[in-house]
Amino acid sequence: MGRKMPGKGGLGMKKRRAKLLSMMLVAAMGVTLMAGCGSSSDEGTGEAASAASSSEENSAASGEVMSNEEIIRKASEEGKISNWGLGNEYEVLALLAKYDLPTEFLSEDYTMDAFDDDSSTLASAMTYNELGLVINDYEGGYGYGDTVGYIDMNDEGVAMLEDNIFCTREFAEQNPETVKAFLYASIRGWEYAVENPEEAAEIVYEAGSSVSQDHQNYMATEVAKLVNTDMDGNTVTEIGKIDDDAMQQTLDIAKQYVTLDDSAAQEAFSALTLDDVRDSSYYDEAMASDGQFDVEQSEVSIQLKWLPQAQFMGYYVADALGYYDEVGLTVNIVSGGGDISETTAVNNGTVDFGVTWPTNMAVANAGGMDLVEVAQIYQRSGLTLVYKLDNFRAE
Repeated sequence: MGRKMPGKGGLGMKKRRAKLLSMMLVAAMGVTLMAGCGSSSDEGTGEAASAASSSEENSAASGEVMSNEEIIRKASEEGKISNWGLGNEYEVLALLAKYDLPTEFLSEDYTMDAFDDDSSTLASAMTYNELGLVINDYEGGYGYGDTVGYIDMNDEGVAMLEDNIFCTREFAEQNPETVKAFLYASIRGWEYAVENPEEAAEIVYEAGSSVSQDHQNYMATEVAKLVNTDMDGNTVTEIGKIDDDAMQQTLDIAKQYVTLDDSAAQEAFSALTLDDVRDSSYYDEAMASDGQFDVEQSEVSIQLKWLPQAQFMGYYVADALGYYDEVGLTVNIVSGGGDISETTAVNNGTVDFGVTWPTNMAVANAGGMDLVEVAQIYQRSGLTLVYKLDNFRAE
């Protein structure tokens, strides 16, 4: 348990709640890979995140905050950079390599206690989860407000893509109209959710939210920014469209840092191309259609990476607003986080569609699966490295 901070009454209870929230949400990112990657930023995401990033300028009077590179070097020298090691450590490794630093980091647990007690001075935090817990003072939050800043992987040029929609290549080839109908309705759901995050958060909360209403609202706002903004900070005009440049960057970083135990799988992984992991034709045809489909299957399922939360709000919105019904589909939204991963569940036919990260899917294909991404929902990385401003002021 981290030490109590002045003016943060009841922090012990908040930490226990934060641990539960963070365990649920970080586990949603979980993958069983073996390496890492990273990046940095001064820009904010969301009101709370914006306040955190802009605080560097606001606090210059009490000692100018170091540059991102200086912060990364100092934390690396002190051995106080941390990550969960669940698949997005590749971004951290790539960030360290960018500055010619040792590719080593501390193992981060499912709370932000190590950040709170300074065991980790540069801690991994997803914009839509841990960053909100660090900044905000609602239930489960640590309440640091504008006394923290963070480094954004997108700005550092080492970002990797996250949540997509995928299925088996065989399913797509045998049920093209079903795939297109599902994409058409799901993208409508995501478009609505991005435009109406507060309503989307309420829909997810009513579906059996795994987090508090306050945190759900925060999540929805931040997730919307990962969906409608690309790695370069540009507004996405076609939600869900696969950006080959971003996909290639993700695959290139993965090839550099993912290490597989099986030598044959490692060799296959190194040889993968974009054509082996994505097919844009279903999305393109779905979006160009009039919304009328002769579906081969009227009932389908999609497995998420975790429990109901705004990370997946587009699917819950599409279901609640009747978008799936309109294209002739009944969709069963299956929570993730069980013993069977989403890639395995899709591959063995337990579910028809899944949500995962392109890197996970590429690893699965290298191991013998034949999965294909048909839409890319998140267009930028949500990973940041958060720090206390006072720990990195120039002398």
